Amino acid sequence: MTEAAALPGQPRGGVLSGPATTRAVNVLAPNASAMTLDGTNTWIVSEPGSGLAIVIDPGPLDDAHLQHVIATAEKAGQRVALTLLTHGHPDHAEGAARFAELTGTKVRALDPALRLGDEGLGAGDVITTGGIELRVVGTPGHTADSLCFHLPADQAVLTGDTVLGRGTTLVAHPDGRLGDYLDSLRHLRSLTVDDGVHTVLPGHGPVLEDAQGAVEFYLAHRANRLAQIETAVENGYAAPSDVVAHVYADVDRSLWPAAELSVRAQLDYLREHGLIPGL
Repeated sequence: MTEAAALPGQPRGGVLSGPATTRAVNVLAPNASAMTLDGTNTWIVSEPGSGLAIVIDPGPLDDAHLQHVIATAEKAGQRVALTLLTHGHPDHAEGAARFAELTGTKVRALDPALRLGDEGLGAGDVITTGGIELRVVGTPGHTADSLCFHLPADQAVLTGDTVLGRGTTLVAHPDGRLGDYLDSLRHLRSLTVDDGVHTVLPGHGPVLEDAQGAVEFYLAHRANRLAQIETAVENGYAAPSDVVAHVYADVDRSLWPAAELSVRAQLDYLREHGLIPGL
């Protein structure tokens, strides 16, 4: 077994940019950081032979990147006909308005503030631009407006920040809620069990070849963190910052502010379920 195969979700090795499935191509944004991993994955999806493409998450406001996305589609003989957003965090959505200007497309998102045009997105919607089928999956938790996109023809799901290609994601308290996030992970697990999804096309990091394994890892990780935080509170660590320092001691300190958001979401969840005292 290779080292990569032993990691959760079996991350695919090699260059991140380029074709990932028959219908999905990644253009990696140049915004690598501790939070964004290698950078934001901007996905171009299209039906083979179609002259129209859909772009998911144009990424940061970086003209060179946005032009690269357009050029990649054009090189494949396609015109970008629609822009979709998985959620509104700037590393995914900041460049959307400029991208829409460059391509003449509408921007569809769950959050009305992010839309350009009169059409939004909601769970159960089906996108068929250019003959492709993308099913919208409501997956709140990382943020309230988080969506995933099921690409049945490739047995794949585009997950934004709900499932990453490496590591785990944060629950962006107070907008994100842990109970919602756990429900969303269970929903994604049902896609792997009932709908044959085996590939994760994440918003950051490499493609994952074992979608069910990735989701099961995320659920187990969250259960473990909840138990650690419950124990920390029982041992007298009350302030979120103190919980972070105790529970996340092995995590890079530069990530502690993000970890504190998740801790606050987990503390709320534990209080709501009567597992620790309320405020």
